[in-house]
Amino acid sequence: MTDTVFPLEPSAAEAQAAIIEEFGFFSDWTERYQYLIDLGRKLPEFPDAWKTEEHRLHGCQSMVWIVPEGDAQRLVFHAVSDSAIVSGLIFLALRVYSGRSAREILDTTPDYIAAIGLAKHLSPTRSNGLAALLEVIKARAAQA
Repeated sequence: MTDTVFPLEPSAAEAQAAIIEEFGFFSDWTERYQYLIDLGRKLPEFPDAWKTEEHRLHGCQSMVWIVPEGDAQRLVFHAVSDSAIVSGLIFLALRVYSGRSAREILDTTPDYIAAIGLAKHLSPTRSNGLAALLEVIKARAAQA
């Protein structure tokens, strides 16, 4: 694991634009899946103590844990999965949403998913898991 700190870009919109640009470099989905796997390896350390039922994301076939921190001014999300591709999906979601204000999170539609073709190339269970992850992020922002 690395010490990646989110946000990487100043705004959620800029993060989405960067993701779309990066995925545009790849000509096929084999390369894009490999890139997702590589991104997943860049997730920050996630303490084993956080891998509890309380933090488990339900609705995903893989094991996923998510821990939100912060307040309406700045929400930070920590998450990890036991699946390499799902870890990459988590990385992308955190890149767009983690470290942002609750208002920016709520105002940001995850357009990058359709723009890079994820919607068409994920299995139904991975799509459901990604939707569940985004739902938790949006719900936490709404609570703040």
